[in-house]
Amino acid sequence: MKVLGIETSCDETGIALYDSEKGLLADALYSQVPLHRKYGGVVPELASRDHVRKTLPLIREVLVKAGCGTRDIDAIAYTAGPGLNGALLVGASIGRALGMALDVPVIGVHHMEGHLLAPLLEDDPPPFPFVALLVSGGHTQLVAVEGIGRYEVIGESVDDAAGEAFDKVAKMLGLSYPGGPHVARLAESGTPGRFTFPRPMVNRPGLDFSFSGLKTFVLTTVQEHNIGGEVSDQTRADIAHAFQEAVVDTLNIKCRRALQQTGMKALVIAGGVSANTRLREVLGRMAEEAGARLYYPALRHCTDNGAMIAFAGCQRLLAGQRDDLTIHARPRWNMETLPPLEQGANT
Repeated sequence: MKVLGIETSCDETGIALYDSEKGLLADALYSQVPLHRKYGGVVPELASRDHVRKTLPLIREVLVKAGCGTRDIDAIAYTAGPGLNGALLVGASIGRALGMALDVPVIGVHHMEGHLLAPLLEDDPPPFPFVALLVSGGHTQLVAVEGIGRYEVIGESVDDAAGEAFDKVAKMLGLSYPGGPHVARLAESGTPGRFTFPRPMVNRPGLDFSFSGLKTFVLTTVQEHNIGGEVSDQTRADIAHAFQEAVVDTLNIKCRRALQQTGMKALVIAGGVSANTRLREVLGRMAEEAGARLYYPALRHCTDNGAMIAFAGCQRLLAGQRDDLTIHARPRWNMETLPPLEQGANT
């Protein structure tokens, strides 16, 4: 089965063609970062308009790369949510219209399920069951995964997501959007130990996160070291280092606790923040010490992309799931409500 995947949940247009027998045939990604950088964040209306301009050309590009035509498409998967409503509607409308025109089944995919299953695209995929840490600009969740569609959220952020905290700290340090990668690069030249920031909620039972207080602590530190309206380059680097260590350490403590509580021996990290080198290093070491193993997707599949949507949709389509003619767009969508696949259908 060849499945066309369409991802338009936020500020990246991702298209991919996935073959259930041959794997990923081709993909393409267009980032709107230059468009939104001048505003310091995503402008929803501009994001929607750019998806309208880019989605169909990218579909044509992917089909050419794969050496396929529209008649080779057996099914279509699009991101139905969560995400920006207008952006979701672009992908949903195009996906549904193409499905009707080609007379092929269509399915709306949960964006975070796409991220969660992205490591299964790799040559050495994680075995079920596993603990998944989903870390992105909009989500920070720990999920106990028994199989596709069998998810239990065992911990999540009560306020800011980790990626959101990275972006807001980047603004405090005068770094451009998107802030996460810039903070990580700046942290590399920071002085270890000059600043020590709190590890929120690690002394409380449970697996929930909170990054709002840490963000405020960073702001206070920046203000205290603002001399003559400016923070020195080295101080900015030292603050970035201390902030990143606090976030990584917090995530590490909670992941170790999740592995202990579930007894699972595989840890998956996915989402934009999973590309962070320091996070991978620390979690990899912790997992090894715990007798577990860390899995994560290739860097190009960490951010929003069409491949993860095509893959996740393909698994559900192969199990006989498909949508009716309704266009589905769900800006808020609890992943625990997704229907499970039969155990034998899991890849």
